[in-house]
Amino acid sequence: MWNLWLPWLLLSAVWMAAASGEDGLRPDFYGSACPNVEAIVRDAVRRKLNQTVVTVPATLRLFFHDCFVQGCDASVMIASARDDAEKDAPDNLSLAGDGFDTVIKAKQAVEAQCPGVVSCADILAIAARDVVVLVSPLFSSSLLPILGFAVVYTCLLFKSGGPKFTVELGRRDGLVSQAALVADHLPGSDFNLDRLVSLFRLNNLTASDMIALSGAHTVGFSHCHRFSSRLYAFNSTTAVDPSLNATYAKALMRACPRNVDPTIAVNMDLYTPVTFDNVYYRNLINGEGLFTSDEVLFTDIRSRPTVEQFAADQAAFFGAFSSAMLRLGRLGVKTGSQGEIRRDCTAFNN
Repeated sequence: MWNLWLPWLLLSAVWMAAASGEDGLRPDFYGSACPNVEAIVRDAVRRKLNQTVVTVPATLRLFFHDCFVQGCDASVMIASARDDAEKDAPDNLSLAGDGFDTVIKAKQAVEAQCPGVVSCADILAIAARDVVVLVSPLFSSSLLPILGFAVVYTCLLFKSGGPKFTVELGRRDGLVSQAALVADHLPGSDFNLDRLVSLFRLNNLTASDMIALSGAHTVGFSHCHRFSSRLYAFNSTTAVDPSLNATYAKALMRACPRNVDPTIAVNMDLYTPVTFDNVYYRNLINGEGLFTSDEVLFTDIRSRPTVEQFAADQAAFFGAFSSAMLRLGRLGVKTGSQGEIRRDCTAFNN
């Protein structure tokens, strides 16, 4: 009798392990304690997105920067009176406040219904998924005077909203947040392919994951100083990076002249900056990647086939992005008795 049941028991164990995900995370973690948590967070994200489309890149980037330093534990959310927390590190100073505000407001909404139950780390993970799903140029009536009718109309020609995917839950919030721990843990805008692949591999992410996650640059913006060297001081013999499309380079120079106001920024995606789509990869093929770390994905023959695949097939990009976000969300998670459930995302409980 035992021999007959053994295969079924083994299959059951495998199914349970798959359902639970890595490190004890599972989609239904709050099924009893806070069954409406995802709906609560989604409503908070929608309200914030209606205020500003910056919510999308700000929240995505916040999640990425959190997970790559000490794991996905919301340590980047901590505010320090001494300016020595993770968010105060030089590499994090450019994180937009709208990302922090999105998580803080979502946490407040969750606490009102499920006090002391849901971690800030899980709320950030849910919010990062929701901004991708909900993003649409229709969410912000203020976009028209900023972007102009032509840009908004162009965005509407493409499918609004990004891929939908399940978020594993059960993370706890970290107890350490130090600026000194951030250095060398985040990719730079001037990284070549070897440095990008090496950094992602250290975080158990593949080259394909890296290329897919880079697709988040289909939304958002960057300040001029982060790429100005490609326009004015590429190397000792060439001022302009030859991998840049010449017309695109001239447009960037008009937007970002020498000694430009440091607050000036340009869209990462020239054509559909408020739509989550695969146009980013088409831009790379056309020499219109804003950062060196973007354009190198096409200029390096090792990563070029993946860029071409994602440029030709949005469904392939969406699938790869969803899988990469799932793996990103598993980095260094605290579960069980580790960490804590913060009452306030910006401060440790004690």
